[in-house]
Amino acid sequence: MSTQRHNPRPRTAHPRLSRRLATPEYALALLLALAVGPVADAAAEETAAGAVVAGEDDVALDKVTVTARRREENAQDVPTPITTLNAATLETQKISRVQDLQQMLPSVNVAYIHARQSSVAVRGIGNNPASDGLEGSAGVYLDNVYLGRPGMAVFDLLDIEQLELLRGPQGTLFGKNTTAGVLNISTRKASFTPERSVEVSGGERGYFQGRGSVSGGLTETLAGRLSAYRTRDDGYIKNTYNGHELNGGEREGVRGELLFKPSDDFSLRWINDYNEEDSSNGTMVVYGAPAIYWQRAALVGASPHRDPDDKKVNLDSRQSVSVHQGGSSVEANWKLGGGFNLTSISAYRYWHFTPANDDTLNVSAIVNTGVEVHDRQFSQEFRLASPTGGALDYVVGAYLFRQDLGNKTFTDYGPLADSLFLPAPASSLGALGNVRSKANGKVVTDSYALFGQATWHITDRLDFTAGLRGTYEEKQAQIERFAPVGGAALSGAGLALRTAQVGAYDSGDLSLHNAAPSGLLSLSYRFDEHLLGYASLSHGEKSGGVNLAVGSAPSAGADSLLVGPERANDAELGFKSTLFNNRLQFNANLFWTGVHGYQATTLYQAPGSTQLVQVLANAGSVRSRGVEFEATARPLRGLTLSANGSYNDVTYLSFKDAPCPSEISTVAGAPASCDLTGERVVGASKWIGNLYGEYAWRLGQGLEPYVDASYSYRSEAEGTLDNSKLSQIDGYGLVNLAAGIRTDFGDGQLDASVWVRNATNTDYYLSAFATLNGAYTASVGQPRTAGVSLRYDF
Repeated sequence: MSTQRHNPRPRTAHPRLSRRLATPEYALALLLALAVGPVADAAAEETAAGAVVAGEDDVALDKVTVTARRREENAQDVPTPITTLNAATLETQKISRVQDLQQMLPSVNVAYIHARQSSVAVRGIGNNPASDGLEGSAGVYLDNVYLGRPGMAVFDLLDIEQLELLRGPQGTLFGKNTTAGVLNISTRKASFTPERSVEVSGGERGYFQGRGSVSGGLTETLAGRLSAYRTRDDGYIKNTYNGHELNGGEREGVRGELLFKPSDDFSLRWINDYNEEDSSNGTMVVYGAPAIYWQRAALVGASPHRDPDDKKVNLDSRQSVSVHQGGSSVEANWKLGGGFNLTSISAYRYWHFTPANDDTLNVSAIVNTGVEVHDRQFSQEFRLASPTGGALDYVVGAYLFRQDLGNKTFTDYGPLADSLFLPAPASSLGALGNVRSKANGKVVTDSYALFGQATWHITDRLDFTAGLRGTYEEKQAQIERFAPVGGAALSGAGLALRTAQVGAYDSGDLSLHNAAPSGLLSLSYRFDEHLLGYASLSHGEKSGGVNLAVGSAPSAGADSLLVGPERANDAELGFKSTLFNNRLQFNANLFWTGVHGYQATTLYQAPGSTQLVQVLANAGSVRSRGVEFEATARPLRGLTLSANGSYNDVTYLSFKDAPCPSEISTVAGAPASCDLTGERVVGASKWIGNLYGEYAWRLGQGLEPYVDASYSYRSEAEGTLDNSKLSQIDGYGLVNLAAGIRTDFGDGQLDASVWVRNATNTDYYLSAFATLNGAYTASVGQPRTAGVSLRYDF
């Protein structure tokens, strides 16, 4: 939804009320006022007639400026599907985490477990959590800097100016190539005018968040901005083993910026940030499991909880996540002679993730397991934008990206590992008991690209746009698993089994290179000043990847660790309209996307091993097609209503070697693979709908009470890649409410509010995960949480 907010002061009544009561604008205002009856009734002075009495500027929607084409433009003038969220909506609805954005965006799924196992999918494409050796299909940018890992965006959204969601392949204007879409996050810039704000929130289950920012001029040519936050909560999953609450913890961060602007022709923005997390996020409940899981658990005396809605686990080991990340970027903009603009963006980022995980049971089968990741990236982008106003305008650029990522996979088996994971008679050989296994992986990525996009204004109404990108990428990798440590001294069958499970392995040097073109052709026609129609064809590619885990390599060879590129062809047909004197914006589009070489996480079982391992692979072909819409209306002064939604039909056109669901794979004589051709793609809900409304009264003397409400619905989705019935995520709807009052206080504005998220206390799940003995665990959505907030801007 292009969610917008307008907070005008009361204006003098218009003298021509009687002539305007018969206008279409009044009819729309009256219709929508009736639709929100209780709100309108509670504020008689803000009736539809009152809205018409107000001046046009009081009711008209605000202009939304976006930079999707690397220029500042009105979102309604850009011929591509874009959804924006502004800072005011995020703040009022207490949306401060990336995983909650799907409650306000169409065609978006955020599969979240913790910072490493997270992914952003657009139109059902991009559900690839925990793929250390592979970039996401949907790109996330922070202040024009591409984030090489999805987990780099898993921190509290601090000092946000605006979020933009672009759907479909992107690459002819954005630095890094993506095949599904882009989430573009922009923070507030330093200002020469003094700005200060402080906000404190508290709520149920120990929730506390403090945020503050200060900005202003340091000299006549230098301005600064400093923002910081700290968030903590106790969690909402009960560990019955020791009584602790899990899925909570602490997050904190700071962001600083200097803006140097010696003249109107040059500006330089230097941004630095640091974020850290110390939490028990990643705690998952047993969501569904075949009979063998419960049998094995009973065999070793474990007692896992069977009902996931109870939000309980029974874990005897530590569950924790530690994240440290930060970065620095310098963006310089020059206005050159002749109306040209040159932009340079240099950036460095690092991300360090350390977990500790249990095996979902209250016995010592696995004492600790996880994957530690340390990532560093550097990027450099140059862009040159031509002057506008002529028959042709264009943007050309060059992009360099280097990423150095290493991970450490570790598993500490306990004394009951053999009984839990190995069937008789193998369980008596002592292959895994008290053994420690460790593996290191490393991948270095070098990416180079040239890109450009030009628009030919054929007539005053008709535009033709063409874009082209050439990308070359190299990846150098190595994976080594060390010889296991500990356990009983073995020989014969026992030693052979241990070697098959956790034996030493070295892949040697692995390399992957790819040259990929991307392109865009688009026609747009302005039927009149209120209606824009467009059609486009685009092609996007992203390079292959490397499995940074041993996985299939010992039996299938080191080449099985390499993943080929993913290619997407996309067609769009849509319109953008502005109606009733800019009181209603309604946009809709049809899309069709075909993906070849779809990159996904599959499962592999090596000969001689009894354990399934996750392996990245090209799953086959995928088709995503559907319709999207978004509408924003301001029927009367103070009332804003927004809605967006999508229908996504996302299916595998070919996926013949898919992993089998555990209800099949754990049965004697099960096939080695299953055919998912024609089945739905994991994580893709067919129906997504989001509603949002805000009503603000103007009582005079600076007083402004307001109410906010949102409703988000998403239909059922496949939870894991094998499309198991045991992991299917049910559809759900969430209600978020807020009410407060803003008032002038001293030299600023005070905002006091009460709010409740998930007001109906709906049980829902963000993602599912295939784990040991055919079980599936799930990440639990946040239960009802009520709180209060106090904010002061001055």
